[in-house]
Amino acid sequence: MTFKFLNRNKKFPKRVVILGSTGIISTNLQRILKKKNIKFISVGRSKFDLKSKKTIKKLRKKIKKRDSIIFIAAEAPVKNSEMFLNNIKICETVCGSLEKKKIDQLIYISSDAVYADIKGKITEKTVTSPNSFHGLMHMTRELMLKNKFKKLLCILRPTLIYGLGDTHNGYGPNRFVGLATKNKPMLIFGNGEERRDHIFVDDLVKIIAKCLEKKALGILNLVSGKVYSFKYLAKLIIAETKSNSKLIKIKRKGPMPHNGYRPFNKNLLNRHFQEIKISPIEIGIKKYIESKKVL
Repeated sequence: MTFKFLNRNKKFPKRVVILGSTGIISTNLQRILKKKNIKFISVGRSKFDLKSKKTIKKLRKKIKKRDSIIFIAAEAPVKNSEMFLNNIKICETVCGSLEKKKIDQLIYISSDAVYADIKGKITEKTVTSPNSFHGLMHMTRELMLKNKFKKLLCILRPTLIYGLGDTHNGYGPNRFVGLATKNKPMLIFGNGEERRDHIFVDDLVKIIAKCLEKKALGILNLVSGKVYSFKYLAKLIIAETKSNSKLIKIKRKGPMPHNGYRPFNKNLLNRHFQEIKISPIEIGIKKYIESKKVL
């Protein structure tokens, strides 16, 4: 699926329906859509049990002709077979509710976890061969959506995301910022030597907004193109927050994820989103910390 824009110029979608209302991507996307005066609704688990087939008819009534759909809803990160199956049920409900509707576009928020581990930089053409339940779930849902909505489908595969609105407190900048602001000890695995790519959520939602405005189709990785060790990120956050937190090394319980190195080639992103400058990690972390102070 080659990535491309169908609209030569930016054009606001008639309406956006966000499936998934509370996560870091959804909350920040809602903020930017409001700012752009783009009409949208969000569908959350409090009113719609997407794991239930009974929800298909209920959700179908919410969807209107020419809606642009953003599918984010998931039980994540997926850690076992039960969570995997629940996420497949969610996708079945979404497919069932959309297949008889004349929607304008479907954007699926996937994950870089679908890719195999390789020695070089990962691109959109890298083999999808996940080694985790989480990656397998996203790859399976991608295949389900391609089977029914290929001509309308845009698949976005973000790397690790940091910024306001995180609900998982995952290992990395989001957890480190929370600990640093409370002057609590900061635990890092091994020597914190694992190097990963991280993208600032403010940049990510700008990309999604443009994908809506220019009606993007195809597959795109949402990455910064840079890798940093977790030790570097922890020290950076301690310095930026002027925290008294201390780094504490703990033994890993399993092998280092992705062999400790996960770089990406971002040429495709650069080519189509020249006006959106992906924040260097130092700038993104600074903006993140400043935004927390405002709350």
